[in-house]
Amino acid sequence: MMKSAFITVAGRPSAGKSTLVNTICGHKVAIVSRTPQTTKNKIRGIYTSPGGQFVFLDTPGYYDSDKKSNLELQEITLSALDDSDLILYVTDMTRSPGKEEEILAGIVTKTQRPLFVALNKCDILTEEQDEDAAKAIAERRDFFQKALNIPESHIFSISARTGDGTQELLKALFDAAPEGPMMYPEEYYTDQEVDFRISEIIREKVINRTQDEIPHCIRVNIQDMEMKEENGMERLWVRAFLTVDTESQKRILIGHNGEMIGKIRKAAMREIKDTFPYSVHLDMKVKADKKRH
Repeated sequence: MMKSAFITVAGRPSAGKSTLVNTICGHKVAIVSRTPQTTKNKIRGIYTSPGGQFVFLDTPGYYDSDKKSNLELQEITLSALDDSDLILYVTDMTRSPGKEEEILAGIVTKTQRPLFVALNKCDILTEEQDEDAAKAIAERRDFFQKALNIPESHIFSISARTGDGTQELLKALFDAAPEGPMMYPEEYYTDQEVDFRISEIIREKVINRTQDEIPHCIRVNIQDMEMKEENGMERLWVRAFLTVDTESQKRILIGHNGEMIGKIRKAAMREIKDTFPYSVHLDMKVKADKKRH
């Protein structure tokens, strides 16, 4: 019997969870940004090998705050933990353990699921502080071994960016996973609907181009989609609304003479073209919703 498991990927904001899921699955499943808590939903990435299939549940970074928006993100993470067979805890080795690390460690240990830790960005740590890197890695291993009450063999030094260490991690996950049939066809690497994937691509381009001015308030809504045949070829026509909180944010997003929104649209179109097997035409409108502010 093959191995089959749902694996929740948890950790603090900007730990590299989405990058790791993308690297393991071999495709871009989750959007990536330097902005903390870029992931706003529970994203499914599917990894299939001759030994079986994993469904990775990429979750928002766990941040200790009582704000309503953050509590909603926390709930997404907590629900993913309940849905999982295994838990993969990702930590950023370039940052010291913080309050969120301790809180989340306490939460995941209560699930009584098999726990594994990925010490991410070890390549950056080694490059920046070569002499102290080995000591820092040893200290972090000791921290998680005690905090999560797990054996040292469940802790892996990796680089989500380069893929270093991920094969060893996957082998350990397969060893611990329950037996079961594949949950998705072999060619699947995500189960996201087309409209969701397009909206996430757009949101990523907004976040990466507007930095701290827009990210946490942007909402992307696909108003409608229609497949049309043009000159014997199929083209998907998409109309998307980008909603922000204030008129000033709307002006930033549009830019002088529409320059910013134009760049965002072009960047989104380039990635959409590489993602789908058919042509896509994208129209984008920006509006401010003062009721949300």
